[in-house]
Amino acid sequence: MGRKHVLAMRVNGEDVEVAVQPEETLLEVLREGLGLTGTKHGCELGECGACAVLVDGRPVLSCLMLGVECDGAEVQTIEGLAREGTLHPLQEAFADLGAAQCGYCTPGMLLTAKALLDRNPNASRAEIAEALSGNLCRCTGYLQIFEAVEAAAAKLAGGEPR
Repeated sequence: MGRKHVLAMRVNGEDVEVAVQPEETLLEVLREGLGLTGTKHGCELGECGACAVLVDGRPVLSCLMLGVECDGAEVQTIEGLAREGTLHPLQEAFADLGAAQCGYCTPGMLLTAKALLDRNPNASRAEIAEALSGNLCRCTGYLQIFEAVEAAAAKLAGGEPR
């Protein structure tokens, strides 16, 4: 174990400082250092997507990124998706359309989908499938997830679901 470093990050809209070991992953920093347990431990090999968070607006696998790489970064976890007690349209659509079953993959799915819709609000089904291809789900069969992302995109655009 090396000497601890103090990271300054903006997490879910709040400035935080946390002392970390240089070898700690972002996943460990979030869960153990900051108590944000919505980000899930999955395979810890970068293959399942359960640990996906947004760093400076792009989805990353927090099990593969060192915490020290996030010094000065903007990090968003599932805990920061709802605003002032109001669910994000993606969260509402996942709940309404049965896209979340056991829920283990859901935080990573939601954040990855948010990043997609932020950069491409009119994403096609194929683009949604490609964006979420690194997020594994063992429960839903993906159809409900794709439909929920489409419904949220329509709501965000002020239109009817596709």
